[in-house]
Amino acid sequence: MPDPMTLPVHGICAGTHSAAGLSPRGCAAVERALRPRRSFRNASASRLGLLIMLASALPAAADPKAVAVRERTHLRHDIVRFIDAELPGWVALYKEMHASPELSLMEEKSAARMAGLFRKAGYDVTERVGGFGVVGLLKNGPGPTILIRGDMDALPVTEETGLPYASNVKIELGDGSHVGVMHACGHDVHQTVLAGTAQLLAALKDRWSGTVLLVAQPAEEVGKGARMMIEAGLFSRFPRPDACIALHDAHDLPAGTVGWTSGWVNANVDSVDVRIYGKGGHGAYPHQAVDPIIAAAHVMVAWQTIVSRRVEPVESAVVTVGSIHGGTKHNIIPAHVDLQLTVRSYKDEIRKQVLDSIGQIATDTCRALGCPRPPDISLRKEEFTAASYNDPALTAAAADLFRAVLGDDNVVEKPPTMGGEDFGLYAKTTGAPGMMFWLGAVERSAIEASKRPGGPPLPAMHSSRFAPVPEPTIRTGVRAMSSLALGLLGEPRS
Repeated sequence: MPDPMTLPVHGICAGTHSAAGLSPRGCAAVERALRPRRSFRNASASRLGLLIMLASALPAAADPKAVAVRERTHLRHDIVRFIDAELPGWVALYKEMHASPELSLMEEKSAARMAGLFRKAGYDVTERVGGFGVVGLLKNGPGPTILIRGDMDALPVTEETGLPYASNVKIELGDGSHVGVMHACGHDVHQTVLAGTAQLLAALKDRWSGTVLLVAQPAEEVGKGARMMIEAGLFSRFPRPDACIALHDAHDLPAGTVGWTSGWVNANVDSVDVRIYGKGGHGAYPHQAVDPIIAAAHVMVAWQTIVSRRVEPVESAVVTVGSIHGGTKHNIIPAHVDLQLTVRSYKDEIRKQVLDSIGQIATDTCRALGCPRPPDISLRKEEFTAASYNDPALTAAAADLFRAVLGDDNVVEKPPTMGGEDFGLYAKTTGAPGMMFWLGAVERSAIEASKRPGGPPLPAMHSSRFAPVPEPTIRTGVRAMSSLALGLLGEPRS
């Protein structure tokens, strides 16, 4: 049996060789060594045991840590046998979760369920860590502390999958109407995989050493859950992690596969409210008024020059006006117009540039058009979601491990997205390397059909028709997550 591969992870090389004590040539060699290979067998001997101590690219990073990933080939049979035995129970658990979703900040029953599962598996459990957050802790001797996160909240979507276990949950809105509640983003999958991974790691605790820190997180969909748990003392009341890992199901990958993205994976998400003031009047006499609708139109067009003309072309940003409201009747010029924007970016300096430009353009355009007062511009700080950054070295090592465990054809690279996901805040806060991978959740036949001319499109996440395939999705999720966790944890005590 071959010795386990040791793949050290943390940081990126570009621009850091001086601080790390590496020459540019040496730094380039490190980067070449860390590029994903097709299999462990093809990795060069120089890659084995390579220790990399580089400053993190994240602004809030702490001192760099060297974390090793070891593919435990001798545990493969034990992992598969455990999953085979427990999978029917996990599928039943998944269907129970899918049928009983709870909205963000209302995850009371979901949290109680996860707490019970953690306790039954042998973890020390603390509930209500930041709202309905649950922490499960398993200390198992010296070694790394690995944070594994799964989110619990659902969405206000009326399910239309037609599944026998479809959600029939409805909630009443403030106006007396009702809307359905659905796990349309797959957080039921995330919870099931977290519970299964917790059980597997506990069952194999004589085969590893270290600490497992489970985080069942509320309120991801509103961008608050990670921040709430951190502010409630997640990293002061419990051990600080040496690595943070999570997964997210993917509507465009077949079940049985996983995907990886190196570097930025999800964007900063900001919500901005703008009110533009005018002078109301009759639509037949616009010369006697100051039309805020015209002013809003000029502002919206000018905002689109922020990304195209102000942000450096190699950087990424998005400015989208998702809502505009003004006026009450055909022939009335209103006194104001309200706009709502979503703003996306990766780097903090680009985020600041874009937000500052939104205010400057709105203010100066309104002044030029004779608006009676400057616009009101409000940034909803409580809704901010920080960008998620996948540590390149950890990601490269994880991708190699997944290839060894799942096979080359079942591991694919995916591009970054401008979607939001607050998991990255854990790594950014602690300075530990973090990595979220994608978990395929769709029938392969459905993906192939969607690629044919005129074929049915795949239901996207947040769609009322999004329906992961339970058995292969959960099997692959637990196998990938538990293998990665075991690879990051230490060797068992002798």
